[in-house]
Amino acid sequence: MILRTLASPMRDERGVTVAEFALIAPVMVLTLVGMFDLSYNMYAKTMIEGAVLDAARDSTIESYANNPAALDANVTDMINDIVPDAALTFSRSAYTNYSDVGQAEEFSDTNNDGSCNNNEVFVDVNGNGLWDADRSQDNSSGARDAVLYEVSATYDRAFPLARLINLEQEVTVQAKTVLRNQPFNFQEIAAKTENCV
Repeated sequence: MILRTLASPMRDERGVTVAEFALIAPVMVLTLVGMFDLSYNMYAKTMIEGAVLDAARDSTIESYANNPAALDANVTDMINDIVPDAALTFSRSAYTNYSDVGQAEEFSDTNNDGSCNNNEVFVDVNGNGLWDADRSQDNSSGARDAVLYEVSATYDRAFPLARLINLEQEVTVQAKTVLRNQPFNFQEIAAKTENCV
């Protein structure tokens, strides 16, 4: 009888569901918040890339080519619809051809050391008088120029997950594209030869 009385609470299953839910709920909530955070960041990245591509198409039109501030304002409006507090930075680099994007200025490596030095001759594509590892020009309004347009957006995570699992609170998304300006004028090429320092 005493054993039966002691065993009775062991067989009582009332409240088990609540206890099990209390054990599983934190993991489930953390998983859901993580999925929401990941989905939001993927959506924001996709929309930012779309805004940059749209702006790049607009930049090929003559009216935008000489008005980069209007183009940046257009991108800012599109991105702020998705990520209201994003801090944006813009950069443009102009190249004569698509194949020039990210390329160094050519030079005669007479001493075969891989560096432009010792008075070696180089082609000064961007006209700044110095050899550059990137032959881009700051001016992106030239006719037929291939323009590398880059936008960086930094914003705080939408969900408070970062602090719980030691992630950065800020997310930075970068998008870039290259398009050629419309031929509304003759392309000016100012390349000349110089000597390396």
